[in-house]
Amino acid sequence: MKSFFVLLTVCLLSLTHAQAQRYEFTHDDTLRGSVTPERAWWDLQFYHLSVRVDPTDSTLSGTNEIRYKVLKPMQRMQIDLQRPMRMVSVEQDGKSLPFRQDGNAYFITLTKPQQTGQQESVIVRYAGKPHVAKLPPWDGGFVWSRDKKGGWFIATANQGLGASSWWPCKDHLYDEPDSMAISVTVPEDLMDISNGRLRKVTTNSDHTRTFDWYVQNPINNYGVNLNIAHYEHWSEVYNGEKGPLTVDYYALPTHGDSARKQFREVPRMLKAFEYWFGPYPFYEDGYKLVEAPYLGMEHQSSVTYGNGFRNGYRGRDLSQTGLGLLWDFIIVHESGHEWFANNITYRDVADMWIHESFTNYSESLFTEYYFGKPAGAQYVVGCRALIRNDRPIIGTYNVNRSGSGDMYYKGGNMLHTIRQLVGNDEKWRQILRGMNKTFYHQTVTAAQIENYMIKESGINLKPVFDQYLRTTQVPVLEYRLTPGGFQYRWANTVPGFAMPVRICANENGPYQLLKPTARWQTANSPNVKTLTVDADYYVSCKQL
Repeated sequence: MKSFFVLLTVCLLSLTHAQAQRYEFTHDDTLRGSVTPERAWWDLQFYHLSVRVDPTDSTLSGTNEIRYKVLKPMQRMQIDLQRPMRMVSVEQDGKSLPFRQDGNAYFITLTKPQQTGQQESVIVRYAGKPHVAKLPPWDGGFVWSRDKKGGWFIATANQGLGASSWWPCKDHLYDEPDSMAISVTVPEDLMDISNGRLRKVTTNSDHTRTFDWYVQNPINNYGVNLNIAHYEHWSEVYNGEKGPLTVDYYALPTHGDSARKQFREVPRMLKAFEYWFGPYPFYEDGYKLVEAPYLGMEHQSSVTYGNGFRNGYRGRDLSQTGLGLLWDFIIVHESGHEWFANNITYRDVADMWIHESFTNYSESLFTEYYFGKPAGAQYVVGCRALIRNDRPIIGTYNVNRSGSGDMYYKGGNMLHTIRQLVGNDEKWRQILRGMNKTFYHQTVTAAQIENYMIKESGINLKPVFDQYLRTTQVPVLEYRLTPGGFQYRWANTVPGFAMPVRICANENGPYQLLKPTARWQTANSPNVKTLTVDADYYVSCKQL
């Protein structure tokens, strides 16, 4: 159990452990995390990433064709590629272009005049040994491993580190390509599984094969992935809200039987999440679940899996209620990201809660769909033991710095609390579905999501968002008994916090709704000895 909680601590820190200490932001942080002038003037429209993977010396080489539309004239372009990878050459219209390196960014000087409205492209050639992941997916990068038979088992997992750790791109999530081609050349005895649909496989004269994939939908950079191994493949068709959806599975042959049994969770997941969130967002690209040599990640239309073919989180229940052992955590959680991360994507990593809070709550909604509403509530409330309240959930903008790992469990409990305020389960469901429709295939800010929920709920949720996202303070319902009842108020809250809350007077009394503010109010209720707050609200209660 001790080793489990050590691992869990790593998971909670996720991609944000450096923020636990005082951090001085660097020039590299600004280049990576801000929309620099060298990024802002062009609209990314298409990538054709072509990469050759050589496992014998752990190197990559290839090209990326970057097509873009000129928004305003400028002659300098920023493309990101992290050390020790290196940019070899750049050309436009067949002409070589000069460039200079600044940390993990390259600045390309375009010699052709860039005219507003024009469609242009550059081809970047690159090579090198990519950063090797130490503890994927949290300390991410390239994973070079072996299967049980000694064959290569290779994958990418680079959400926090960034896609530019292994391929040149515009490595900021505010701008996604409208579509993408991915061509991967590997030794002839291996397969590559990437995003989208496989268009063709070419056998080359040098004992390699090239797998050509095409992604028809917009895709965020970190969602682009390679999975290279000798895979066993099978498929089925899921009849969903938008019609037939192709579902493909890839697992190592030694795990085929276990995978076929465990991956039956996928249609169950799709049914639950289409109910709560609306149609799967990438019917054109299909859904794939691919075994990987690490725990798992939400790569768009190519979700990776390494949960050991067992329920729970590596066989454990994060909620400590028993409910988490009724389903496979990785299949449910990472697939939930297809709606919240890949369909709706944050513009700045400081707003990563948009991905993780909603997806954490999707675990509760999945539980509710199959095991009932009380079970869903019990699961999300059980996860409160994992909340640290160490730092605000929202991070620092424009420097590629996310907030606290509390974006998972505290964020999920914030949403569960808001659901109580909405007070109508069907309205709540339509808010979630409407969000995925309104922001379909878009990048968004926290303000957009907050304002949408405020408008659709008809409730002033701004103080609630400020309380849970921007502070570490847990609201405290303070009360004191009086001869004729009790007095009550909110404490430890942001200005204007006046969230209604259900309370129970005495142990067996009926629930009643209070509307506390920061000022003392009086309730006439004789014979009150104690007050308790409905557990569905993430607050505390204190008698003075």
